[in-house]
Amino acid sequence: MASNLSTRAVRSACTASKAAPRSLVTLIPRRSLTSTPESSKQPPRWSYTPPRTMAPFRLRFDSGRPEYNVNADPAVLDQFYIRMLGEKGDQVLSDELKWLAVTHKSFDQGRRGFNDRLAFLGKRIVQVQASLALVQNPSTASTTPTKDDFGRTPFTHPALDGLKNLSGATKGALTDRTKLAELAQRYKLLEVLRWAPKTPGNLRASGSELVLAHTLYAIIGAISLEKGGHVANQVARERILKPLGF
Repeated sequence: MASNLSTRAVRSACTASKAAPRSLVTLIPRRSLTSTPESSKQPPRWSYTPPRTMAPFRLRFDSGRPEYNVNADPAVLDQFYIRMLGEKGDQVLSDELKWLAVTHKSFDQGRRGFNDRLAFLGKRIVQVQASLALVQNPSTASTTPTKDDFGRTPFTHPALDGLKNLSGATKGALTDRTKLAELAQRYKLLEVLRWAPKTPGNLRASGSELVLAHTLYAIIGAISLEKGGHVANQVARERILKPLGF
């Protein structure tokens, strides 16, 4: 009798240990890129400052700086993504990530999230695609081999012709932040950019070129995060590098 009870106990313990991982899988929530659940009645995360992040008093005296108004209309933001990404460009990213990608850390003191990490990822993607475009485009490189002082002809191959284009100076000149800022202005990014310029009356002196280039990188990083590297590479080539002359 005792042996039967012990056998049943062992079997029940083994069955529970095997069934536990399956039940845990159902309890673990799916990974999501949004911090606000779809079923929540709270407003979207991008539209308000969380109460817990507010300071109980002002940390600085009023500087008298005029208020800089930023866009809060989702329709205006969708139009920007359509201009940049083409037809149905407003459907590429989720709503929260669309706002996060155009939010600089100076806006609302970073309490609604900001795009620094997205920009870090997007810049790496754009730089890699720029290097590949330079290597694969030997048009600016001389393909006629010249003999040296000893009469030797250097080895040439079509696959190596583009290496002469691959230099930090060339890539830096073509992806200069001034050119990226001009491209962002063509997409009218400044209309939807959420930031707090130091001098609202002089955006260029407040660093608008750097912020605009930074935001373009962040959009590429956001696309990579939600749609994968293949889509992000394609957008970087067609919407950033091609207009810049690559």
